[in-house]
Amino acid sequence: MEPAESEMNILSNGKPHDLGDDMGVPMKTLLAEDQFDDPEGALESEEFLPNTHGKKPTRFTDFEGKTSFGMSVFNLGNAIMGSGILGLAYAMANTGILLFLFLLTAVAALSSYSIHLLLKSSGIVGIRSYEQLGYRAFGTPGKMAAGIAITLQNIGAMSSYLYIVKSELPLVIQAFLKADPNSDLWYLNGNYLVIMVSASVILPLALMKRLGYLGYTSGFSLSCMVFFLSAVTYKKFQIPCPFEEFSTNSTAAHLGLNDSSLVHDYSDGLPHEDKDSHCTPRMFTINSQTAYTIPILAFAFVCHPEVLPIYTELRNPTKKKMQKVSNISILLMYTMYFLAALFGYLTFYGKVEPELLHTYNRIDPYDTLILCVRVAVLTAVTLTVPIVLFPVRRAIQEMLFPSQSFNWLRHVSIAFVLLTFINMLVIFAPNILGIFGIIGATSAPCLIFIFPAVFYIRIVPREDEPMTSTSKILATCFAALGISFMVMSLSFIFIDWTSGTSQVAGGH
Repeated sequence: MEPAESEMNILSNGKPHDLGDDMGVPMKTLLAEDQFDDPEGALESEEFLPNTHGKKPTRFTDFEGKTSFGMSVFNLGNAIMGSGILGLAYAMANTGILLFLFLLTAVAALSSYSIHLLLKSSGIVGIRSYEQLGYRAFGTPGKMAAGIAITLQNIGAMSSYLYIVKSELPLVIQAFLKADPNSDLWYLNGNYLVIMVSASVILPLALMKRLGYLGYTSGFSLSCMVFFLSAVTYKKFQIPCPFEEFSTNSTAAHLGLNDSSLVHDYSDGLPHEDKDSHCTPRMFTINSQTAYTIPILAFAFVCHPEVLPIYTELRNPTKKKMQKVSNISILLMYTMYFLAALFGYLTFYGKVEPELLHTYNRIDPYDTLILCVRVAVLTAVTLTVPIVLFPVRRAIQEMLFPSQSFNWLRHVSIAFVLLTFINMLVIFAPNILGIFGIIGATSAPCLIFIFPAVFYIRIVPREDEPMTSTSKILATCFAALGISFMVMSLSFIFIDWTSGTSQVAGGH
């Protein structure tokens, strides 16, 4: 068997497929493009590749997809939703409401279009693996580029999720137990806690053989984020502006200062005459921290590594059906993102921190509702990690073990090594914005813009499929936009760092 043919016989789940096993399956011809968008929702053929050398064509998978439409929406929505929602209010504070809305809408629309390109390329060649699309377009370099980008992107995402666990879980336990914040108790040490959560919750879920099994945990994770949004909305109408620091409240109570003017006129360090300017929403804002907005928003809608695995396990899969799953997921997350950012920003305005929950902690670390919100967010981001880990494990298997069948030892070992590495990264990483800035500005543009467009341009003509000049120009511009997006983001971030004005540690 030729090397190229061997690569093409590798399934999306990393298991090689023996063509001889399909001798009992009736032959089917390559479906025309209009059949994908059939209004009746006709099933896509499991044998897209034409018959060659008298053998049966390669099938998508060695199992039938059994995941329902709703569970697929939950899984993809959970892949989109993550710790990024905690930084969107900060992003709005550094862009303004209208500019933020424009950027969020643009990224959501572009993400939907790039998924369309991925699904179209996948349907033409009968491959539901991002890495194998890269191989079909550029050979081994293309496969390695896709695999490395997915690995970097998802490791960055998982690191940000576990960073939330590391920073928030000790605060929650401390608040519940009313413990001394300066104590050195082991259960208030974030490094120990993140390791325990990874070993007891994330690792068992990550050992599932199929992604579809996580649909229920994804649904529960999204419900936790709905609770978070509800609490942020409620707090907007409860917290005054400018808000009072918890230390100020404590001092006033200790000294018996009941005159509200002594507290409120200089609350948060602002004279009375400056309150209006600091409590007025801005429509447009440009500053040095605006550079972080683009990577944060890019992370907010990156779900592309999970699209093809979810497509593979979708019951009765068609390209149109999977596109609908993607569009619904993106629309739901778009709505939640904007509302959470808006009400978080309108609560704290320019004083909002890169992680929204830390700002609430400055007001009252013992607030019962906020404590419940923290627990909900911790649960949500913890249950998102296994979803994001699946594509990384498959990318590693595609790059290092391309011709190996499924093996439980390798399946478990890769998950264990990945979680160990990510825990080390979280423990020693200085801040969450550094992760967003570097990884988000490099891998996210590749996965959203560059790879889907370039793969589409390369694959369609090679498969003798018609491509209009308009489609080619649009895809080329899409790839160029991704390159510009990457260069611009990295340039702003490095300029910000070298000028010494960046407060990467999470301040303004």
